[in-house]
Amino acid sequence: MATAAATSASEAEAEPKAGPTAEGEEDDVKTARTRRKVLSRAVAAATYKAVGPGWDQPEEGVSESDGDEEYAMASSAESSPGEYEWEYDEEEEKNQLEIERLEEQLSINVYDYNCHVDLIRLLRLEGELTKVRVARQKMSEIFPLTEELWLEWLHDEISMALDGLDREHVYDLFEKAVKDYICPNIWLEYGQYSVGGIGQKGGLEKVRSVFERALSSVGLHMTKGLAIWEAYREFESAIVEAARLEKVHSLFRRQLAIPLYDMEATFAEYEEWSEDPIPESVIQNYNKALQQLERYKPYEEALLQAEAPRLAEYQAYIDFEMKVGDPARVQLIFERALVENCLVPDLWIRYSQYLDRQLKVKDLVLSVHNRAVRNCPWTVALWSRYLLAMERHGVDHRAISDSSKELEELRSAFTRALEYLKQEVEERFNESGDPSCMIMQNWARIEARMCNNMQKARELWDSIMTKGNAKYANMWLEYYNLERAHGDTQHCRKALHRAVQCTSDYPEHVCEVLLTMERTEGTLEDWDIAVQKTETRLARVNEQRIKAAEKEAALAQQEEEKVEQRKRARAEKKALKKKKKTRGADKRKAEEDDEKEWGDDEEEQPSKRRKVENSTPPAGEAQDLEAETGLFGKSAPVDVDPPSKQKEKAAALKRDVPKVPHDSSKDSITVFVSNLPYSLGEPDVKLRPLFEACGEVVEIRPIFSNRGDFRGYCYVEFKEEKSALQALELDRKTVEGRPMFVSPCVDKSKNPDFKVFRYSTALEKHKLFVSGLPFSCTKEELEEICKAHGTVKDIRLVTNRAGKPKGLAYVEYENESQASQAVLKMDGMTIKENVIKVAISNPPQRKVPEKPEARKAPGGAMVPRQIYGARGKGRTQLSLLPRALQRPSATVAQAENGPAPQPAVTASAATEAPKMSNADFAKLLLRK
Repeated sequence: MATAAATSASEAEAEPKAGPTAEGEEDDVKTARTRRKVLSRAVAAATYKAVGPGWDQPEEGVSESDGDEEYAMASSAESSPGEYEWEYDEEEEKNQLEIERLEEQLSINVYDYNCHVDLIRLLRLEGELTKVRVARQKMSEIFPLTEELWLEWLHDEISMALDGLDREHVYDLFEKAVKDYICPNIWLEYGQYSVGGIGQKGGLEKVRSVFERALSSVGLHMTKGLAIWEAYREFESAIVEAARLEKVHSLFRRQLAIPLYDMEATFAEYEEWSEDPIPESVIQNYNKALQQLERYKPYEEALLQAEAPRLAEYQAYIDFEMKVGDPARVQLIFERALVENCLVPDLWIRYSQYLDRQLKVKDLVLSVHNRAVRNCPWTVALWSRYLLAMERHGVDHRAISDSSKELEELRSAFTRALEYLKQEVEERFNESGDPSCMIMQNWARIEARMCNNMQKARELWDSIMTKGNAKYANMWLEYYNLERAHGDTQHCRKALHRAVQCTSDYPEHVCEVLLTMERTEGTLEDWDIAVQKTETRLARVNEQRIKAAEKEAALAQQEEEKVEQRKRARAEKKALKKKKKTRGADKRKAEEDDEKEWGDDEEEQPSKRRKVENSTPPAGEAQDLEAETGLFGKSAPVDVDPPSKQKEKAAALKRDVPKVPHDSSKDSITVFVSNLPYSLGEPDVKLRPLFEACGEVVEIRPIFSNRGDFRGYCYVEFKEEKSALQALELDRKTVEGRPMFVSPCVDKSKNPDFKVFRYSTALEKHKLFVSGLPFSCTKEELEEICKAHGTVKDIRLVTNRAGKPKGLAYVEYENESQASQAVLKMDGMTIKENVIKVAISNPPQRKVPEKPEARKAPGGAMVPRQIYGARGKGRTQLSLLPRALQRPSATVAQAENGPAPQPAVTASAATEAPKMSNADFAKLLLRK
């Protein structure tokens, strides 16, 4: 007797959203409305048929026969399948054997859910309606039934109902069905079936009561509640009473005040039906409900688009409803979620916790707790919450324990639990399933408190102590407290004496408890014995602790010695390696000295120059040098010589290149360029076009070593300051495969705290730090991934000085919210088999190096540390220059980015220090 409207309600979750745009969605909306009209006409037809021709028809042009036909069509459309005759006896015998097997299996394990379902299905196919009823009754006592099982059962019972008693039986089944889960389809069936009994005594009140309860249960359901409202309204419209118009008005107004899908059609229907203008208050409530509908739509649409069981979507919906705080809607969304997630204990716990703390309605709270343990009977937390709820609401103890053999059953349950732990856990996994013996403790506590059986409790505690718990003070004190409460002083004393001898973790605590008991309840003899035992035990414990500490200290010392040995071995290995390296250098030096002629007075050795030396050769010599090698060390075209001679000649020429002094007054128009490739040939020629794009370049000064090799950095002097500032934008530009560093030219002797770092080192909430990237990941690939979570303003891949990627990157978003969303979505993502880590950019604080302290030279002048080299003046760094040739040296200042300016050397000073050959130097030594 199910109607087509019930079918439409079951499909309401898939109804289109309000205001569809696609033609297919419009067709679905029309189909759903047509189905609801069929339900309304069926309800009205059933009302008309039950009461007689004195009742009004719901609509013009709808006759009794039309209603019966539509109702019959709806009923036949949902008639249960499988009612057909078998053609072969073999299949019947096979079904009978399967039924017997299922019945035997259920006699062994009555909690097999699938066996119940299969048995009911087979019995129904065989037409065993009586056995089907018994099987369904047994299953409903153990498990809550789904909506499909209930509807199938109800259809069968309705088809067999003949008189008033059968109708009352069907009513009882409906009452049970609506308690398991929230089922709009069952409520529709209930309302329609009650309409069929409207001609009986109290039938009208029964129908209205069912519909009102249905509205209370599912009337707020945004997708399925509409069918209940329309069915109730059509029923009231079919009744000929003076007050029926006001009842229909009331239903329209109540419905329009609730946010439901297709509200606009209901409002239009109300305007058409009502003869009077709609009151302003109704319009205000309707507009308010529309606003609420817009807030709920994202969550409803998420449910429509997701696939069952949609737990995450329901959790988000529940969070939203709990923030709003409407108890009826919170209860409804919990019930909707449990229909698809009835086996999720956490959801039941959250629902029952909300009811316990917020609503506190006894019948509702206990009903939900009961349903929770029926759905998830394996969850201990649900049972404990159920018991607490019954105690909180004052349920009679006899309702909690309804067995006359509680104690024997409880002891049997404890025994089975211990046997299970021993056989299934300890023997299989070699681990104790209950290391603290909580089951046995609870058993002993029940025996002592409820049964006054201390002998059994002591036996249990003996078993607990033999399982390795005798060394723990808390276990002995638990036993002692049980003896204090339900035993006698003698057993208390005996327990504490045993505890003093066995406890190893906190023996002082046990000794203190024993002395306290003897002080208050024992005799002088008992006190003396207790003092003697505790002192002896504590002395032994202290000795054991001292030995353990000595052993631990010895182990720590051995570990330290091993560490020292490893350090010494590393130091010796390093010294040996350094010694071998020194020997090799001495050998090479000796070979070079052998090649030179010691007594050649005419040959002048070129004096070694420091990196900071800026002496200028005479003008004529400089011109000749420029003509020969070029101004900045470029080799002029010469005749082709053998490669070895060419290399020696080029090195000799470059060693004599004049050092151009650096003018600090031009720092504002000069930039310092570093990290250039050492193999860069003719740096000034190759870099000039790059920097001329920023402005007129006056000079490019590459820096060479004493051997004539390019050192990878240079100075670029512009004509105007704005050109130098513009040149700073070329920082990190790639030159022959390496990123070129461009920074301001600053003398760090005058500005020691100057640092050049173009990026922020503070917390930037709109910027992300990405690590773990594959080295092959490009900027474009990373941008393609990041832009899915927001607007990307900039991406910087971190490279080393050679321009190779380090697997790190900084991603800058438009705002903080986009960056936060990207962290949640991208952290832990896999890119090319690499798992990346993403966090908000917050670089660690950089350590500031200590400033080198100036040291005094023997003459009293302050000499910077660099005068002795990078590691200072060591003990073995002796001066080999004779005192007769020593002269006080002026303080040499050195800039951070290049040579510092130095006063020009006068002609007199030049004559005082003539160049000496090796022979002259040897004569001076032999003269001493």
